[in-house]
Amino acid sequence: MTAALAVGVLAAGGVFMVLRPGLVRITFGFVLLGHAVNLLLLTAGGPERRDPPLIGDGDPARTADPLPQAFVLTAVVITFGITVYLLGLARAERFAGSGGRPGDGPAEPPADEGSPR
Repeated sequence: MTAALAVGVLAAGGVFMVLRPGLVRITFGFVLLGHAVNLLLLTAGGPERRDPPLIGDGDPARTADPLPQAFVLTAVVITFGITVYLLGLARAERFAGSGGRPGDGPAEPPADEGSPR
């Protein structure tokens, strides 16, 4: 019951953040949704089965299912990739309006054409 409540809270927070304006908030929303999916996949594997998935050491009915763990590992990699991509978009959006590139100093003010040099 606790895992289902945690999944619901993470998913609700993620959807709320994704619907807010601002690319960084959307990124945090995707991170929360990624955590919700990871927790959902782990609980789908059966939290009552905690024995390691090794053959020959115990009762095969009590061993953990390795497939949800593999799904979670894949979901972690996908969430990390989406996070890096969205943060890159947020950085590009920040510099798009300035007309400069990252690492450039502040723009110099235009010189007065009527003043003597």
